[in-house]
Amino acid sequence: MQTRRKALKSVSSIIAGSVFALALGVAQAQADQIKLGFIGPLSGGNAQQGLGARNGFLLAIEQANAEGYPHEVEAVVLDDASDPSVGVSAAQKLVNDPAVVAATGHWNSPVALATIPIFNRAQMPFIVWGAISPKITEQNLPNVTRVTPTLVNENKPLADAIIEEGKVKKIAIISDTTDYGVANTKWFTEFFTAAGGEIVSSDAAAVGTTDFRAMLTTAKAASPDAIYFGGVVTEAALVRSQMADLGMGSLPMYGISGIYDPKFIEIAGAAAEGTVVGTPSVQSNPKLEAFEEAYEAKGFAEPAGSYAKYAYEAAQILLAIIEDKGIEDKAALSQAIRDIQHEGILGEVSFDENGQTQMDVNIDLHVVRDGEWVDM
Repeated sequence: MQTRRKALKSVSSIIAGSVFALALGVAQAQADQIKLGFIGPLSGGNAQQGLGARNGFLLAIEQANAEGYPHEVEAVVLDDASDPSVGVSAAQKLVNDPAVVAATGHWNSPVALATIPIFNRAQMPFIVWGAISPKITEQNLPNVTRVTPTLVNENKPLADAIIEEGKVKKIAIISDTTDYGVANTKWFTEFFTAAGGEIVSSDAAAVGTTDFRAMLTTAKAASPDAIYFGGVVTEAALVRSQMADLGMGSLPMYGISGIYDPKFIEIAGAAAEGTVVGTPSVQSNPKLEAFEEAYEAKGFAEPAGSYAKYAYEAAQILLAIIEDKGIEDKAALSQAIRDIQHEGILGEVSFDENGQTQMDVNIDLHVVRDGEWVDM
């Protein structure tokens, strides 16, 4: 009997030890799994920008998992539909998930301005991959950084390029009434007039406006050489289309990266011809070339566009600082992002005291010819 009791005790000990080991293994596996969040416009008129960026983000995570990254990383991809209220719901979902360590987001500046207070309250590290309003980083929230240049950086070289070409001296501005549109009007006006040009009229309409004919009629009366549009894709395309309706189709229309989208051509149709945009250029380097090859090899349904590289770089930075600092101290992660000197596909990335990327910005000019964007 005593021998039997000893045997049973031994078996019980083995079972208990196995259960403990199994529980420890599960806990260890759970500890090695983390989530990174992505938010962008995956539906609606600006979806093309968000889908390319999403693909860049997913590519970075897939590569990390394939290369033996110390954590198994799960991507949490959410749509903001370029709508601040939708973006806020997405941000709340991310910060309420304890497994989400950090996030990157937004093409649309009003959406970013609505969500960054949520990420700040949660002290979740957040890198902006697309939105370019200066107000985003001017707030100097310690957990917020941005890998893209601001609209200030985009408007100056565009204004200078227009004047240097020598064909356009007088411009009429139409923009939307968001912070993004107001800032575009402010900075383009400042840079264009400083370069020797003249703004002959300026008007703005709410996002969602579909009839710009009254504004264009006012602009036409001021005899501009061109129109500058300071908003985003759908409204820009409607303005361009209605310019043609009013006999203004021979005038060029200018804008920055916010209207550089195939959707613009789809909506404006034949009227899109001759529209010129400036987008930040990134000097080619071996890492950027490797990214472009990897993106192409994945066979994504959507082109990389202007923003896949920025979302990829944001993910790379988050992965690097998490590997270095761990996942327990979010404030330390945010500080590490501010302090980073990252050699990536955008070149050397670092941030100023407000979390804004420090990059010398040149622009690439693109024009619509024969129904597609082509480099000038």
